[in-house]
Amino acid sequence: MTAYATLGYDVADGLLVLRLNRPDQLNSFTVEMADELVDAYARASADDAVRAIVVTGAGKAFCAGMDLSVGGNVFGLDERLAPTLADMTHRPVSPEIERGVRDTGGRVALAMYDCLKPIVGAINGAAVGIGATMTLPMDFRFASEKARIGFVFGRLGITPEACSTWFLPRIVGIERALELFYRADLLTAAEARAAGLVREVVAPEALLETACAFARTLITDRSPVSIALIRQMVYANSAQPHPRAAHDVDSLAMFYTSIADDKEGVAAFLEKRPAKFTGQASAMPPFYPWQQD
Repeated sequence: MTAYATLGYDVADGLLVLRLNRPDQLNSFTVEMADELVDAYARASADDAVRAIVVTGAGKAFCAGMDLSVGGNVFGLDERLAPTLADMTHRPVSPEIERGVRDTGGRVALAMYDCLKPIVGAINGAAVGIGATMTLPMDFRFASEKARIGFVFGRLGITPEACSTWFLPRIVGIERALELFYRADLLTAAEARAAGLVREVVAPEALLETACAFARTLITDRSPVSIALIRQMVYANSAQPHPRAAHDVDSLAMFYTSIADDKEGVAAFLEKRPAKFTGQASAMPPFYPWQQD
C-alpha cells in the first residue's frame, strides 16, 4: 500500500477520504503534493473498494495555495526553457515539458477529470489559488462556515491554472467567472455559495460527515460501471460542439450496460429489492476510453 508524504488516504465502507495533510503549512501545495494527488486519483479509479471520494484538508485550512517558501521558481518550472504551444501539443510527456513546463495544478485537474469515481469536496478552511481551483473538477463542493475561497491570481501577476478557465465558466457562467478572476477577492463561504461555487455551507464540526453522507447517496445500490460512465459522459459530452457526438457515446454505453448490470437492475426493480450489481469500474466496457488525446 502506497504511503503519501503530503496526503492522508483512508478507505472505509466504499468512501475514500483524501486529506491534504500539511497542516503546519496550511496544506500549501507543492510539486510533491501534485504528484501524489495524481497518483491517488488514478489509484482510486482502479480500486474497486473505493466507490466515491471525499476531499478535505487537515487542520484549519483546506489549501492556502502554492507553497511560496520554496527556492527558485515557486511553481517548480524550468526557467531555462522557452516552450511553445507546439511543445505542449506534440510532446506533453517529454520529461523537460512534463516536469519543467506543465502546470502542476493542471496535471491534478486532469487526473480528477479522468477519475471514474464521484468526487465531493469538503472545504474546511482557506482555499486560495490552487486551493480554490483544485476544487473545480470536483462534482460537488460543501464548505464550512469558516471557509474562504479566492481566485487571487491577478493580485500575484499570474494567470489562472489547474484548467480553471475550462471548469469555472461551466460552473458559474462566463460573466461570473470573469468577475471572480478579475476581482480576485477572498470570498466568505456564504458569498461562495451565492456565486454558485459550493452546494451547501455547514457548521465546521458537521462538514466532513455532511459531505460523506451525501457521497453515500451517490453510490448506495448503484452500479459502479454506470456511475463511472455517467461521470465521464457528462463532462466529455457536454463539451462537444454537436449532440451527435453524445449520441454516439450514449449508444455504445447503453448497448454495453444493457447486456451487463442492466439485467440485475431490471430484475431488482421488478422484484422490488435492492440491486446487487457485479460490474466494477476496474473493468470498463470495451469502448472506454473513447476520448481522444
